[in-house]
Amino acid sequence: MSLARFKPDPFLMALFATVALASVFPARGSGADLLEIATNLAIALLFFLYGARLAPQAALDGLKHWRLHGLVVAVTFLVFPALVLGLRAALPELLPAPLWTGLIYLSVLPSTVQSSIAFTSIAGGNVPAALCAATLSNLLGMIVTPLLTALLLTPQGHGVSAGALGDILLHLMLPFAAGQAARPLIGDWLARHKRILGPVDRSSILLVVYTAFGEGVKQGIWQQIGWTQLAILAAVNLALLGVLLAGTTGLSRLLGFSRADEIAIVFCGSKKSLASGLPMAGILFAGPQVGMVVLPLMLFHQIQLIACAVLAKRYAKAGTAQALPVAAAPAEG
Repeated sequence: MSLARFKPDPFLMALFATVALASVFPARGSGADLLEIATNLAIALLFFLYGARLAPQAALDGLKHWRLHGLVVAVTFLVFPALVLGLRAALPELLPAPLWTGLIYLSVLPSTVQSSIAFTSIAGGNVPAALCAATLSNLLGMIVTPLLTALLLTPQGHGVSAGALGDILLHLMLPFAAGQAARPLIGDWLARHKRILGPVDRSSILLVVYTAFGEGVKQGIWQQIGWTQLAILAAVNLALLGVLLAGTTGLSRLLGFSRADEIAIVFCGSKKSLASGLPMAGILFAGPQVGMVVLPLMLFHQIQLIACAVLAKRYAKAGTAQALPVAAAPAEG
């Protein structure tokens, strides 16, 4: 594996550049109103494309491997939130309330699709199982993530806005359902034109980030958080990821999964989707708090890419070492 895998993700760099732009030039007045409309339309388009691309049949076909998928779903939507809630209960003063909100929101997001499959493939794992597990996680996330967000955050009074559930239906669920309905007609075309549609995805997410942080800047977001708190947040993210990677590895071995299945479980169960999380946050959370809420997700995304690149390399090397004696055996005979 080349050192290029350890370089910062270019899209993540674009995200932070967008944050910087919003910090200096936030939209104001009628421009902010137009930007909000454009952002809502972009989110609807984004989830329409998600719906058109995700193949529910892949998840259904993979359900025969129900133990693997059940473990990934449990870690993604139960274990991760329990870890964050337990940490907040033990150390409530470690971070300001908006960042705890962001960590809880991060914890209930679905797994990634593309990077989970890519790392599973590099490591020599069960790629079809990873595809099914990641697809199922994202399909469930359309419903489970908003519900868990409302359940875990609303009682504290700084969670989802009052009209969030209606907005979820209008801006997320309906476009996603429309995309699923249109999939037989446009799914193949979308698959053939990934390079053309990629900028649509990325620009939509960048628009959401610009809007979120622009609102936060107008409300003094950078006066509420300092470099020390950012460093603590990064350390918490790293610790959470480490616990999840070690936990999924240990559980896979304890439950008797094969090495290939273990790899799929580790990479699908420990990762969180930036592509789903950022636009969904724009719908779930009220104006100025969105910027603080998505900070944990943006940091976690880069940390998980670096850590999983290292781990995939280690799995690949271990697999090669195990295969060498087997490959050499016929020559010795």
